Amino acid sequence: MPVNYREGAVILINKPLGWTSFDVVHKVRNMIKKLPAEGQQGRPKVGHAGTLDPLATGVLIICTGKETKNADKYQADEKEYTGTFSIGATTPCYDLEKPIDQWFPTEHITDENIYAAIQQFLGEIEQLPPIFSALKIEGNRAYDLARKGKEAKLEPRKITISEFEITAIRKEEKLIKVDFRVVCSKGTYIRSLAFDFGKALNSGAYLENLCRTRSGNFRLENAISMDELKLALSN
Repeated sequence: MPVNYREGAVILINKPLGWTSFDVVHKVRNMIKKLPAEGQQGRPKVGHAGTLDPLATGVLIICTGKETKNADKYQADEKEYTGTFSIGATTPCYDLEKPIDQWFPTEHITDENIYAAIQQFLGEIEQLPPIFSALKIEGNRAYDLARKGKEAKLEPRKITISEFEITAIRKEEKLIKVDFRVVCSKGTYIRSLAFDFGKALNSGAYLENLCRTRSGNFRLENAISMDELKLALSN
């Protein structure tokens, strides 16, 4: 039986690099608009269950029709990520959306230091979200205030990191590249984890790349590309 996307469906997308989560929602909505209405008129309901930053890839849960009511439930599930921290520098947004603004020494950092630093981030911890985030401060998005150079204060939030492992360490001329895997609760900012990890090593760090490999029971190996979705909807 064909899926009725207007009535309600869950679509698991592997979000492309450089796209915002809303870009995906907008594109999917336009695709569904072109489908036969089957008696259901008007603008199709489409939303996502958990934002991914533009420079992140991986699992983005798209809900349509009646399934949009379940978006909060899906968003509450734990997440798994893999990616790379670059230790030895920082950026204003904690990833590569903006250029490096400060360099830090790395000569004192050993592999043992890096593995040991994991321990202070396991379990329930308080995390300060990045100022370049979509969180609202008195009705304004934090990133809008930051881009205008206005002072904005975010409060720390309790999160849980249940698994945190280092999978590779590569030392370069100025930076140490650290590959990782993290399993965490809703609301965790991996960009903030990168920044805090750098501070824990008496240095600086930013998030070089990130992939969400799981959200609840939704896994990356079951996700499809935007091109694959377009092909499926055209058949």
